[in-house]
Amino acid sequence: MMLLLTATGSANLRESCTIAHLAAQACVFNSVLDNTSSKCRELHKKEFSSFDVAAVTRELKAVITNSRVNNIYQLDAKTLFLKLHKPDNPALGLIMEAGRRLHLSSYIAEKPASPPAFCMALRKYLRNAWLMDIEQYEFERVVVLKLKTQEGEMQLILELFGDGNIILVGENGKILQALIYKRMRDRNIVRDETFTFAPSAGKNPMKVSKEEFSEGLRKFGDVEVVRAFSRFLSVGGVYAEEALTRANVDKTRHCSTLSDDEINAIFDALQSLLLQVVNGALEPRLVLDETGGFFDVVPIRLKRYESSSFKFQPFPSFNEALDEFYVKVTAVEKALAGIEVDQLRREAERLKRIITDQEKTLVEGEADADKNRLIGDTIYAHSTQMQALLDKFSTAKQNGKDWNAATSEILEEKKTGAEPSIFFESFESRGAIVNVCVNSLRFGLNLRKNMFENAAEYYERGKRIKQKLAGAKKALKETQKKLVEIEAKMAEAHVLESIKPTEAVEELSLHKVKSKEWFEKFRWFISSDGFLVVAGKDAVSNEVLIKKHTEMDDVVFHADITGAPFAVVKTKGKEPSERCLRETGEFAAAFSRGWREGFGSVDVYWVKPEQLSKSGPSGEFVARGAFVVSGKRNWMRNVPLKLSVGAVVDEKTGDLSFIGGPVDAVKAKTQAYVVVVPGDVKGKELLGRVLRALGGKASRELRDTVIRASVEDVREFVPFGTGRVLDVSE
Repeated sequence: MMLLLTATGSANLRESCTIAHLAAQACVFNSVLDNTSSKCRELHKKEFSSFDVAAVTRELKAVITNSRVNNIYQLDAKTLFLKLHKPDNPALGLIMEAGRRLHLSSYIAEKPASPPAFCMALRKYLRNAWLMDIEQYEFERVVVLKLKTQEGEMQLILELFGDGNIILVGENGKILQALIYKRMRDRNIVRDETFTFAPSAGKNPMKVSKEEFSEGLRKFGDVEVVRAFSRFLSVGGVYAEEALTRANVDKTRHCSTLSDDEINAIFDALQSLLLQVVNGALEPRLVLDETGGFFDVVPIRLKRYESSSFKFQPFPSFNEALDEFYVKVTAVEKALAGIEVDQLRREAERLKRIITDQEKTLVEGEADADKNRLIGDTIYAHSTQMQALLDKFSTAKQNGKDWNAATSEILEEKKTGAEPSIFFESFESRGAIVNVCVNSLRFGLNLRKNMFENAAEYYERGKRIKQKLAGAKKALKETQKKLVEIEAKMAEAHVLESIKPTEAVEELSLHKVKSKEWFEKFRWFISSDGFLVVAGKDAVSNEVLIKKHTEMDDVVFHADITGAPFAVVKTKGKEPSERCLRETGEFAAAFSRGWREGFGSVDVYWVKPEQLSKSGPSGEFVARGAFVVSGKRNWMRNVPLKLSVGAVVDEKTGDLSFIGGPVDAVKAKTQAYVVVVPGDVKGKELLGRVLRALGGKASRELRDTVIRASVEDVREFVPFGTGRVLDVSE
C-alpha cells in the first residue's frame, strides 16, 4: 500500500512560515455542507477507535520513524502540530489532538502568534529530537512516540479516550510536562511523579485466546452480547457490532443464549478484523450519507455501511482520509462557531412568551380600567339610592346597633324588594365597606365617604390603570421590536449557516499542499522560454543542488557577494537563450544578501559546473554550501534587484496558484502580476500588500479569491520577507 504524503510549500519551512495543520482543514467539499449544522454536531463527536489507532500508527511507523522534530506548534487548547523532517524527503506535519485524533496533514494555515506555555516546554525538550518509533499501547486508544533527545530517551504519550491528554515522560519514567494535570482515583498526572497508563477498558483482543473469549462472554449471562463484547475487550461498540454482523449473530442476544459455534464465529470475525488492520490490508475511505455529507472515516470496509443509503470515497492511505475528514469538519465547526441559531431561537421563544403575557396584561388592564370607570358612572347614576343605603348603616350605628344587626335588618328589607336595600350584597366590618350589586356589576362603597368621594375613587383607579397601561404598551412595543431584530438575526444566521461553511471549505481547497517535484525543495522558476531554473535556499541546499542535481550541460550562476545562492539553469542539452541567462542572473541577484541590505543592483557571473570544486588552494577549507570557482567567469554587471509575483489559473481545474521569479518570466505566464523591489516593509504587511495589489489586477471573478488567499502562498517569492511593491509608474 502506498502512503501519499505532501510538503508544505516549495520554500524552506522556516519559523515564520505557515505550518501544515488541521485547525483550520477537494473533491467532495460541497457535499459536506448540505446539512452543515446537524452534521457538524454529529461529526465532531466521532470516536477515534482502537482500530483507528492501530491503522494510523502502522502507517505512521513506516513514514515518520527516524525523522527529526524541527518544531512544535500548539494550534489550540488540545492540538499539537509536529513539524518533522527526514533527509531528502518532503517535510511532514503530524497532528495530535488530545481525545480526538492523530494523523499527518497536508493543509496549511498560519501558526499561532504566541505559543502557550505547554508548547514552549515541549520545544525545550523535543526540538531537534529524533523520533525513533511510534506504537499503540496494548490496543488501547493510547499512542506512544519514542524520541531521542540531548537529555536522553523520552516518550510523548497521546491519550485519545475521554477528554484526552498529551504527556511528556522522561528517561526515568517520570512526568516532565502534561497538557492537563490532574489527580485521579487510579493514577495521577502530576509533574515529577512516575507515569502509569490508565487502567485498560478491557482485555487486549490481540492477546485473548478463543477459550478465554468464550469463558469471558458467558460470564456476562443475561447481558446483551454487544454490550458484553465491548466491555470485555478493548474494541469499542462499532467494531463489536461489526464482528457480530460478520458472524451473523444478533447483537441483542443475551450471552447466556449463545452456542459454542456462535461464540467461535464471533471470535473468528474479530480475528479477521484485527488481522486486516494489523497486517496493513487497509481500504481507507470516507463514509458519506445519502446527502453526500461526511458520516464516518474508516480504515477498512465495514458491513454496517454496506447499504444503498451510504456512499464511499476511497483514499490511498488512512492518514489522508483522516486528514480530509477532520480538516473539513473542523473548518465547518469553526465557521459555525459564531452562528448561534439555537440560542437565537430560544431567545425568540422567550420574547414571544413575554409578548403573550404583556398582551394579556394589557387586555386585562383595559377591562379593569373600563370597569372602574363604569362603577363611577353607576354610582353617579344611582347616587340617591346608594347614599340612602349608606345612611341606613350610619343610622343603625348611631342607634347603638352593631354591624351584624344592621346587616340583618337591611337583608330583611332586601327580601321585600325595598329600595335601596335591593342593591345590598354584604358588609365588610374591617374596612366599613358596603358591597353592592347593580345590573350584575359588583363593587364596594366606603361607609366613611359620601357618594361623590366613592365615585371619584373609582375614577382615579381607572386613571391610574390607564397610566400604567401606557408604560405596558411601551414595554410591549420594545419587546416586539426585539423580537423583530432576533428574527432578522435568525434569518441571517440561517443564511450564514449554509454560506459560511461553504466559504470555509472553499478556502481550504486553496491551502492544500500539492505533491512536489524534486526541484520544489529549492527555489525555482520557469524562464520565459521554458528552461527550469533552480536555486539553493541555504548552505545545505546549495551543496545538494550542485553535487546531486547539476549536470555537465547546465549553467551555474552566483552573485558577486557573500551570502548568495547558486542558481542552476537545467538545459537538458539545449543552449539557453540570452533572455534565459538574463532572467537567471536577476533571480540569483534578488535572493542574495544585496536584497536584505537594500542594494539597487549587484554583479552576477555564470560558469560551467566543471569550474566548481570543493578543493581550495593549498588545502584551504571550503565551507558547506560554498565552492571554489576556477577559470573564466562570464559577468553580468549591475543586475537590478527586482522580482515579480503573479496569479495563475489552471485551465483544466480552474484552481488558483501563485508564481514568482524574474519579471519577464512571470509576465510571460500571467497578466496579473506585481513587481517587488528591496524596501523596508516586512512580513505579513508586505505580503498582504502583494495580494491586494494582485487582486487589483486580477479578473473580477478571481479578485476576491486572490485577496483572500493566505499570505503564506506568496511568502517564498519575496526574498528575506522584506521589500516594497513597486508602483507601475515608477
